Amino acid sequence: MIKNIVFLIVVFLTNIIQCITGFAGTVLAMPFSIMLVGYDVAKPVLNVLGLLASVYVVAACFKHINKKELCKMTGIMLAGMAAGIYLKRYFTGNPSLLYKTLGIIVIVFAVMNAVKFFRNKEDKELPAPVSVILLVISGIVHGMFVCGGPLLVTYASGKLKDKDEFRGTLSAVWILLNGILFATDIHGGYFTAPTVKLTLISVAVLAAALIIGNIISKKLSRKVFLIITYVLMLISGVSLLIK
Repeated sequence: MIKNIVFLIVVFLTNIIQCITGFAGTVLAMPFSIMLVGYDVAKPVLNVLGLLASVYVVAACFKHINKKELCKMTGIMLAGMAAGIYLKRYFTGNPSLLYKTLGIIVIVFAVMNAVKFFRNKEDKELPAPVSVILLVISGIVHGMFVCGGPLLVTYASGKLKDKDEFRGTLSAVWILLNGILFATDIHGGYFTAPTVKLTLISVAVLAAALIIGNIISKKLSRKVFLIITYVLMLISGVSLLIK
């Protein structure tokens, strides 16, 4: 019971940060969530929350979606995601390997995005081969842990310059990919009665986080929250490595 309450607090805080910074909600929540409620609960619940949050954004930015980039990103990431879903089978019965793999991924995301942030250089379009590799890896990570967002952001930041185009297109990608993961989670039996109950409560917490995040984003610096995000990502990644 206590762990579920702490999990809901994690969902609340990370989605406030997600609303303010525009990314990293799931990748920040996943390490803490796995330690609190386990992979088999954290993955399906956070996937549903990511799906609903994306629907919320797409509803506001639908006309700005870049359909060409949407098709490219989803097409390549689907191949990577299929590989990720297959690879996660090797972690069954070996939670230590699962924790350490995610810990390394989170630390790499944190360092990569922090360096990019502090260099403060204009985003440039990546070479085609690098773009494809980045999207494939993003798909693999998303298939395994539902947190391929930071790598997709790295790719999209050089392609989608308009704010609404960026938010709308990426959110449309997550609707398609998270929808597929949702179907596989149902088929895999992840949604037991306790998990469904926790998911429904988490949806209410998500709604509150989005409302509060929108209010805070108008009053406080996004830069401060980005720094907090990177620090928390590093802490969560290291905690998984030493678990």
